[in-house]
Amino acid sequence: SLPDLYTAPDSCKGRCEEPYSKEDECHCNAECERHRNCCEDYYRHCRPEGFSSSRDAITDEDLLRISEQLYQADHNKARPTDIAINPQYQASPDETDDQEDRSPQPLYKYVNEELFSKPTYASFIRLLDNYQRATGREEDVTAEELREQDNFLKEVMKTELMKKLFAFLHEKNRYGSEQEFVADLKEMWFGLYSRGNGEQDSSGFEHVFSGRARAGGTRGAGQRRAGGLTPGSRLCLGEVKKGKVSGFHNWIRFYLLEKQGIVNYFSHNFNGPWDTYPDVLGLQFSWDGFYKEVGSAFIGCSPEFEFGLYTLCFIARPGRACHLSLGGYSLSIQTYTWTKSTYGNGKKYIATAYVISP
Repeated sequence: SLPDLYTAPDSCKGRCEEPYSKEDECHCNAECERHRNCCEDYYRHCRPEGFSSSRDAITDEDLLRISEQLYQADHNKARPTDIAINPQYQASPDETDDQEDRSPQPLYKYVNEELFSKPTYASFIRLLDNYQRATGREEDVTAEELREQDNFLKEVMKTELMKKLFAFLHEKNRYGSEQEFVADLKEMWFGLYSRGNGEQDSSGFEHVFSGRARAGGTRGAGQRRAGGLTPGSRLCLGEVKKGKVSGFHNWIRFYLLEKQGIVNYFSHNFNGPWDTYPDVLGLQFSWDGFYKEVGSAFIGCSPEFEFGLYTLCFIARPGRACHLSLGGYSLSIQTYTWTKSTYGNGKKYIATAYVISP
């Protein structure tokens, strides 16, 4: 009968090992996990034991182990004396959407800006200047901006943290060489796609680290899928929504904008268990008149730590909760893939990545 012949375009039922076709919505061949374009039910129908072999599978235990290694390797993180924050009011779950400023003082009392002269910080801050804030305006990527992307990737790859991440992914057969890894990082994070009216106006890096404040009306990748969550059940949705701040999870960006008087800190709803850096806060704030109901941020980590952790989770658990361990405490990261356009052999861009509550 007709229903028996029909295969849902987003399912692997009856499609295992089907040859790759760019017309397919998602894929079910052996390479799909490497390219992060498998259908969501790929594991159930085609590969219950994981990736190409059990040796290559990234297990939950692997994620706990490698995330602790990355935590220990964050040598560029802030020392306890480098940052003083003033969290002030703690909002309850039903207060996070009140848009009420309950904290008269800034969040940051003090930041030792000598941190920003470290190579990974300096190259990261230069990248933050490159983004138009309104979605729907074509990003004009200059030769200098491309050099700044390359320079940031070059600097982070010099760190022990990113070398450990590459060694782990190489061992798991995701990348054959560091050169291949860096080329893929550039595409998945900096490749441009359209969040608005067809203009190439956004990238994963811009959405996660720089953010947008806008009054326009397109919906981000995370909003519809994560729509059942309540404010208390997550730290951030990374959504593009009318009159709301989109993305924007980085502590350095927040500090620099707060210092300029552009960001106004309102309250926090979550303060992580860490007594050193990196710490995690869930916070409410306005940016240039636009409101962020619950924005998550690592506080005091290096740029490579956040970049590396989100990359790990996007590769290992794209579109799913990724459970990690930092300093003995549980932490989960949610990523979403951008589903409307791809690069390479059907690989997905990062749509967003953010911390969810433990």
